[in-house]
Amino acid sequence: MTEEEILAQYGPREAMEYDVVVVGGGPAGLATAIHLKQLAAESGKELSVVVLEKGSEPGAHILSGAIMDPIALSELIPDWKEQGAPLNVPVTEDVFLFLGEKKGRRVPNFLLPPNFGNHGNYIVSLANVVRWMAQQAEALGVEIFPGFPAAEVLYNDDGSVKGVATGNMGIGKDGQPTDHFQLGMELHAKYTIFAEGSRGHLGKQLIPRFKLDDGRDPQSYSIGIKEVWEIDASRHTPGLALHSAGWPLDEMTYGGSFLYHMENNQIAIGFVVGLDYANPYLSPFEEFQRFKTHPNIRWYFEGGTAKRLGYGARALTVGGILSLPKLVFPGGALVGDDAGFLNASRIKGSHAAIKTGMLVARAAFDAVQAGRQHDELTAYPAAFEKSWLYTELNKARNFKQWFKKGRTVATFMTGIEQFVLRGTIPWTLHRERPDYTYLKPAAQCKPILYPKPDGKLTFDRLSSVFISNTNHEENQPAHLTLKDPTVPTRVNLPEYAGPEQRYCPAGVYEFVEDNGNARLQINAQNCVHCKTCDIKDPTQNIVWVTPEGGGGPNYTNM
Repeated sequence: MTEEEILAQYGPREAMEYDVVVVGGGPAGLATAIHLKQLAAESGKELSVVVLEKGSEPGAHILSGAIMDPIALSELIPDWKEQGAPLNVPVTEDVFLFLGEKKGRRVPNFLLPPNFGNHGNYIVSLANVVRWMAQQAEALGVEIFPGFPAAEVLYNDDGSVKGVATGNMGIGKDGQPTDHFQLGMELHAKYTIFAEGSRGHLGKQLIPRFKLDDGRDPQSYSIGIKEVWEIDASRHTPGLALHSAGWPLDEMTYGGSFLYHMENNQIAIGFVVGLDYANPYLSPFEEFQRFKTHPNIRWYFEGGTAKRLGYGARALTVGGILSLPKLVFPGGALVGDDAGFLNASRIKGSHAAIKTGMLVARAAFDAVQAGRQHDELTAYPAAFEKSWLYTELNKARNFKQWFKKGRTVATFMTGIEQFVLRGTIPWTLHRERPDYTYLKPAAQCKPILYPKPDGKLTFDRLSSVFISNTNHEENQPAHLTLKDPTVPTRVNLPEYAGPEQRYCPAGVYEFVEDNGNARLQINAQNCVHCKTCDIKDPTQNIVWVTPEGGGGPNYTNM
């Protein structure tokens, strides 16, 4: 049944009214909700705020490195330390390596540009920080609805955003309501703030509808793949932050790694690959597994007691300030990575997410108190342009663009811009086209033969997905949809060697033989919601939509 047919038979949907609806319970969304309630309390006003979170709980879908700059958190909750925020491991040492296949060369710290410095920052599990932020929000009176993905934007007759509708529950694989069917509900608001993270499902629709990217550079993305390990105490240094560039990626492929020493003899290790890579045979997951075998890296996992505890993957929005869309539209706004505020040059985004949440909260609060609704919160982008965040991002505006000229040129020019010019940059580089257009036909590329996993240091995708605690109700329509089901075998397989079976870090896509013919099988239950397929598919035929509420990974310490 179509949505229209379901509504005709089971509707109308129940509607709830709020002053502000926030879509997404990550750092940006929760900061928005917290600051709205803080402003209301300071003014002695009542303000109703709700946060919709598609994960089973706040933090369930949050994955980041992460080193956190506490600057914005200190503005939001000045006594965060006394309130028990899980920022427990300050960075004690920065190490940056350039890796060859067998050896690594450390860059002396005095040669590292300021954007690579982490003095005063903390190694955290962002998932745990978000759980703590959710507790702070609820203590202020914010309503949080976990397991309720916002599936549809609702509009007023004048075209302004009215709110959102959550997805229906209990739809079977055949598209028909089951005995457990529940109609989604509508949440109406004076203003709706979209904080879905990178490549947000609704943000992706709002940007072209309101032409928010007119005059902006095409957005750029990376995929970040991460594991958490417990290692031998003799090889663990709490607070050590190690980054690398180079092997196993070639000179023209953007990417790098991180290895952060957390609490309890645990480390977070991850690998980032720009989704503008050219070779369709490249597998970001396999590059990560191969990276761990480098002598400078595998040393941390030796000693007999190392154990892998967690796995996950997530897209990152890395285009920077030149790719930022217009932030506001009638009735709503984009915050955090739904807009693209991550600072790729610093490998940080949570501070930007929190800051933008605070900025939009002030604009929305003032508008509601003035009796306004469903107009543009123009005070939000105006405040951003006067903020320290704008200054920080503007200093790094060329960072990603330089990498189209190769890693050596990018490294040199980043050093010039950040170390020598200190961010006072007299030139601007522009990006010309989106990531998926850079993929070359397979006939023009060399296949990459990856070694088999050993099950001790390197692993396959299915065993990795298992420890991400990913789960989807099996009797539901696949949330990974195809505009044209013939394209994978008609175009992607013959022209690009079926790249979806390699760029997905969860084994969702595989080509199987069916009566002598190849067909694409979509194992949607494996999906960790990274959004890579929605970004990298060379024909833009794959569309990621929201699955049933609570589905996806359940990250604990990621």
